[in-house]
Amino acid sequence: MTALPETMTAVEFKGKGGPEVLVECRIAVPRPGPGQLLIKIAFAGVNRPDVLQRKGLYPAPKGHSEIPGLEVSGGVAAVGQGCARFKAGDQVMALVNGGGYAGYCLADEPATLPIPAGVSLAEAAAIPETFFTVWHNVFERGGLRAGEWFMVHGGTSGIGVTAIQLAKANGAKVIATAGSAVKCAACRDLGADIAVDYSTEDFVDAVKAATQGRGVDLILDMVGGDYVDRNIRSLADEGRLVNIAYQKGSKVEADMMRVMLKRLTLTGSTLRIRPIEVKGRIARGVETNVLPMLADGRVKVVMDQTFALADAAQAHIRMETSQHIGKIVLRA
Repeated sequence: MTALPETMTAVEFKGKGGPEVLVECRIAVPRPGPGQLLIKIAFAGVNRPDVLQRKGLYPAPKGHSEIPGLEVSGGVAAVGQGCARFKAGDQVMALVNGGGYAGYCLADEPATLPIPAGVSLAEAAAIPETFFTVWHNVFERGGLRAGEWFMVHGGTSGIGVTAIQLAKANGAKVIATAGSAVKCAACRDLGADIAVDYSTEDFVDAVKAATQGRGVDLILDMVGGDYVDRNIRSLADEGRLVNIAYQKGSKVEADMMRVMLKRLTLTGSTLRIRPIEVKGRIARGVETNVLPMLADGRVKVVMDQTFALADAAQAHIRMETSQHIGKIVLRA
């Protein structure tokens, strides 16, 4: 085995604020503990939680790296005690609790997966955070079934492009919202039956028209705020609303009478703080149900732009413009 270097380049936060607080640094290369892998990073995904962490709104869990980055791809460089599945040299992708904007990163073996055939290392780095999140919230928590109506907000985000494809691949009818005609066209190209331009249309009205007044069965929402009550109005009887973020605020006003009359289920989750046992179970679900779809092309990884690690600030600027369609990754 090649000896590990003592230090590596990483990108850290110098304070809280705008993209300018992302700066390169030299830090020690971590060593894997029991049940951990050390991955030599090829690419790291860029996600909204990284932006929130940069602003001081989403701190790393206690005991985990303060370096941003929640998903990585690359080769296993070292293996901790008790690891049984992967060995040094294996090409993998992993959901991590932080540390992705670096040359090396620790990953828990249960949250690490093999890279499907035909998927590049850049694409692999764009899979764990979004595919784990969508699989868990749309199918495990939301219980989406074939033939149901499903709506996702932010249809061209990393979550959105994944949710559209997985819902369609599993036989659902899909409505996606997006902020421009170009983005709506991209949603339809990915399989959305209906794309609603929220800058010019009311998605509540669009849902009623599409479903003959019935409403949708499941909504995946990352917006929160005033969307919550509008989502409730858009749901069919026995409908489910799953919230995974709150870009317009986590404190909301909603008409609970509608919830009662329609017998709705309102739920939500966040992934980063969940125990490794839970993440491992989600990983098994993704491996069994999703990776075969990526391998045979039924579902694809939608890529937006790749930036060098040194240009992490530019990647954050790209994300915050909301002009991206699909995933942004960093090349280590």
